[in-house]
Amino acid sequence: MAQVFTPGRFLGLPGVENSFNFNGVRDNPAKHFIVPLLAAVVIYIIAYGGIEHLRNRKGPWQVTFTRAEGAGFPALLINQPTLQIINVHLVFTNQPQFTNPPSHLSFQRPKPVPYDLPFGRCIFMDTTFLPGTVTMQIFGHELELLPRVLIIDHEEHAWRSGDTIAVGSVTNSVSRSSN
Repeated sequence: MAQVFTPGRFLGLPGVENSFNFNGVRDNPAKHFIVPLLAAVVIYIIAYGGIEHLRNRKGPWQVTFTRAEGAGFPALLINQPTLQIINVHLVFTNQPQFTNPPSHLSFQRPKPVPYDLPFGRCIFMDTTFLPGTVTMQIFGHELELLPRVLIIDHEEHAWRSGDTIAVGSVTNSVSRSSN
């Protein structure tokens, strides 16, 4: 027997049986919601995992607040192994000796800025894609750690592993020596 098309049945009017398709097979409306929902969840999980991998694959800046060998001046030891930035020392001459034990910080998780460091303050931190950008004010100097370059008091210095950079008083220039 052929099924007859009725406008009430097609439009889904109340009281008219419309849970069958034109072939007489019962249609399950739940599958129209569950299948796209599951597909969206799977796509979200894959996309989220991929973005997190891209964000964290290079790792954070690793900075040790310590003192320079011999003189005891405050110093920073900067490392970022993925970018092959290893053992870059910044020594703050003309400052009182630093007597606290070394303190290691990893700039991985964002924090509200400004916040205090073992000496100085962190005034800007963008760790959206690591290693990101970290800007510090230390003894009147502004230091900016960027993947491309180190900026000291608005002056760019190329990253060279093993370098020791002496940062004098605010009016003095920066001197550099390689180990």
